[in-house]
Amino acid sequence: MAKENNNSDELITTIIAGIEDIKGNDIKILDLREIENTVCDYFIICDGNSNTQVNAIVNAVQKKVSKALKDHPWHVEGSENAEWVLMDYVNVVVHVFQKHIRQYYDIESLWGDAKTTVIETSY
Repeated sequence: MAKENNNSDELITTIIAGIEDIKGNDIKILDLREIENTVCDYFIICDGNSNTQVNAIVNAVQKKVSKALKDHPWHVEGSENAEWVLMDYVNVVVHVFQKHIRQYYDIESLWGDAKTTVIETSY
């Protein structure tokens, strides 16, 4: 179990670095482990200013995780219109939104019981 948690921590750190490389906005980690019947352990949520930035964030995360951890998402959905792209790394699911779509779906409120960590950025 500890090894699995270390792998998740390393994956989360690498994903956050990929998001920060493209200056993703309002990065949050939702810890879902204490909530029953969840599909994964963590959500990482961020937003970009355009479909171009959303796709750039997704590509940066995939490249960084592939290079550092030799891992690939099990599934990626939403890249076509790049308003909400979901990247499924099994235990960690990454949501990259355009700001107006993130506000509309308000996924943080849907998972309000989750422990939320806000990532402070310097840009």
